[in-house]
Amino acid sequence: MTAQTFLCCFLLAMIIFLAPTSSAHRKNLTVELIHRDSPHSPLYNPLHTVSDRLNAAFRRSITRSRHFSTKTDLQSGLIANGGEYFMAILIGTPPSKVLAIADTGSDLTWVQCKPCQQCYKQNSPIFDKTQSSTYKTESCDSKACNALSENEEGCDESRDICKYRYSYGDESFSKGDIATETVSIESSSASPVSFPGTVFGCGYNNGGTFEETGSGIVGLGGGPLSLISQLGSSIGKKFSYCLSHTSSTTNGTSVINLGTNSIPSEPRKDSAVLTTPLVVKTPNTYYYLTLEAITVGKNKLPYPGGGGYGLNDAGKSKKETTGNIIIDSGTTLTLLESGFYDDFGAAVEESVTGAKPVSDPQGILPHCFRAGDKSIGLPEITMHFKEADVKLSPINAFVKMSEDMVCLSMIPTTEVAIYGNLVQMDFLVGYDLETKVVSFQPMDCSGSL
Repeated sequence: MTAQTFLCCFLLAMIIFLAPTSSAHRKNLTVELIHRDSPHSPLYNPLHTVSDRLNAAFRRSITRSRHFSTKTDLQSGLIANGGEYFMAILIGTPPSKVLAIADTGSDLTWVQCKPCQQCYKQNSPIFDKTQSSTYKTESCDSKACNALSENEEGCDESRDICKYRYSYGDESFSKGDIATETVSIESSSASPVSFPGTVFGCGYNNGGTFEETGSGIVGLGGGPLSLISQLGSSIGKKFSYCLSHTSSTTNGTSVINLGTNSIPSEPRKDSAVLTTPLVVKTPNTYYYLTLEAITVGKNKLPYPGGGGYGLNDAGKSKKETTGNIIIDSGTTLTLLESGFYDDFGAAVEESVTGAKPVSDPQGILPHCFRAGDKSIGLPEITMHFKEADVKLSPINAFVKMSEDMVCLSMIPTTEVAIYGNLVQMDFLVGYDLETKVVSFQPMDCSGSL
């Protein structure tokens, strides 16, 4: 064998050997999302009724949404335990498994780290950076440090280490070092895939209302430091999730999918896949959509700021602002602009048959209906996003609070509007961050693993 032939054979063998590793980054990685009220969750309490769990989730939605404002620091408004889903990742070399809140309303992924100045009680082992061969702090002038907002940024100049600090709306907090680590993701559809050099927060000073089961937060937002943004081209800038509507009461499983196969590659107008543009706004953490109208039965109600035309102060026609609603997996209820909500709620009440309006005993949901032993006729509700008319099933738009009472799962807000997770359940919700669209495909998510 000549040297040239040997070299060609060697290179061919190397290509074949390395192919599975590189292609793994292009595969669809499917990771279980554990609803905090699911029997799979460490927080599950079998003594709680369905009503108990729902009301607690509604209260978390309201607390989260009150501060989910585009006018404040992108982190300060969130509540520490406000996420509804946990996600497991592996961090470090050798890898340590951590269970953290999966949050589309946060960017930086952070976990509790040893040695702790102050750490909240955590059931699983706290990540020990000294035991990892791939841990490395980021300098004060690094790209990652510069990507932090002004209110998040700090620096230990004596050691040239970038610092982060987050204070949440419920007075919880996390402080620590900005560092890089190897983050690995276990998948039901493939072997674990590692992503070296992933930026994260190593939190050594954390406290407040964080729960013992969680190690921190997995940031799935749109900002540059989120896990989704950092994986970028390795997942084709695409991800999706499928949330089971039975996750709080049965063994239904929700998942997040990462990679080019996670969403339909060529949505068609004649298919069940609907796409609507993602609107780029500040802060870029949040995913903004444009809601143009909502139809209740046959009554179509235009939504404020839906991209139509209005009048400016001089009485002249002007284009309204798009991107008027945030889609968020961590908020249970859907929150709609309060002025619009009055007409919307009235339309719902007019369309419900076989039941009379009653007050929610908890005082959270404005529109509830009780039927006694009769069946309740619920209207079809369609969310008219720009270029996408998403028809909601009754289990999306209404929530069953007891055997004979249902309530509308949407409430008014004077803050930013939010498209919550109840209306997203049993849809494959896909995010294509390259073409900047969100897609909706009806799907039975209870069997998604």
